[in-house]
Amino acid sequence: MQSLDVVVESELSRSARVRQLEGMFDVPPAEKCRLGWKAELPIDEFDWNIGLIVGPSGSGKSTVLKELFGAPADLDWGKASVIDDFDSALSISDIAAVCQAVGFNTIPAWMRPFGVLSNGEKFRVEIARRLLETDGTMVIDEFTSVVDRQVAQVGSHAVQKYVRKHSKKLVAASCHYDILDWLQPDWTFEPATLSFGRRCLQRRPEIEVEIARVPYSAWRIFAPFHYLTADLHRAARCFGLFVDGRIASIAAMLHRPHPKVDDITGCSRLVTLPDWQGLGLAMILVDKLGAAYKAIGKRLRTYPAHPSLIRAFDRSKSWVLKIKPGLVSVNRNKSTLDGKLGGRPCAVFEYAGPAMDKAAALSLFNSHA
Repeated sequence: MQSLDVVVESELSRSARVRQLEGMFDVPPAEKCRLGWKAELPIDEFDWNIGLIVGPSGSGKSTVLKELFGAPADLDWGKASVIDDFDSALSISDIAAVCQAVGFNTIPAWMRPFGVLSNGEKFRVEIARRLLETDGTMVIDEFTSVVDRQVAQVGSHAVQKYVRKHSKKLVAASCHYDILDWLQPDWTFEPATLSFGRRCLQRRPEIEVEIARVPYSAWRIFAPFHYLTADLHRAARCFGLFVDGRIASIAAMLHRPHPKVDDITGCSRLVTLPDWQGLGLAMILVDKLGAAYKAIGKRLRTYPAHPSLIRAFDRSKSWVLKIKPGLVSVNRNKSTLDGKLGGRPCAVFEYAGPAMDKAAALSLFNSHA
């Protein structure tokens, strides 16, 4: 049984302004301010991965967090890129894996200094570093306090998945109750009422999405976040996935010439905005498009080079690996055995899931957001 018994005392000023306040608001004069918290937290009696200390500002969350689990470790950020700020003993593959896991999945952002990142990106990369560099229980104060509520919820979901998958422990303090169903803490403690509670793991809240054709100009929103290039062929046919009327993901489709067949469409670009990364929205979008193209007698293929995308397609039952990722020849007239090796390790996947209704597919292709 974890015991909490902490008292914080401070001397009260007897300045003229303090005495004026006492008179204005009829506050009894005192020499000291005393705050205390005493409770039992039975966190040693069951297995857990995530704990949340939650309550309004000024209720004692930070004090309780520090008393029970210690102060959060300080992180130094000063390198030219955030990936260089990670411990030098870590491999780039380990860094990439954790960044992708928590939704910090925009490769260009990895190469920028911490100071120029958005608040949402800073939140995610800070979590990524703590997950890799913390021995024992990871402690985070003011969890999600500097990001908007959408980023807070999506980021909480991504973090809890990684923590549970790798059997880590996380204790966070937050004044926001709206992350409860996304962070899925195994236990909560509210210092304001000294209330302790256990929670069972539940499904995250459902997200309603809409998919529709979008103009080529929509690519400008997503171009800075593509992991290879901001360029997009002018002939691309673009589709967007929307959450609550806000575009979150985009897929750009192109006809793929082939010497033997004429029924292949390729997914040229597949991007999710940083605030929505970690929910699998890109896969929902491309699965829907695969089903639509299949309904009209077309085959949809993707050509991912991003490791997390390759893993996502490889795990999916709706996609079949056609070509394994590997090096390609710079000279297309030569094989990789006798030509100079270069390029990028693209895989090729083809949609093999069910087709949607043909009328629904035609409606999707003719839709406009």
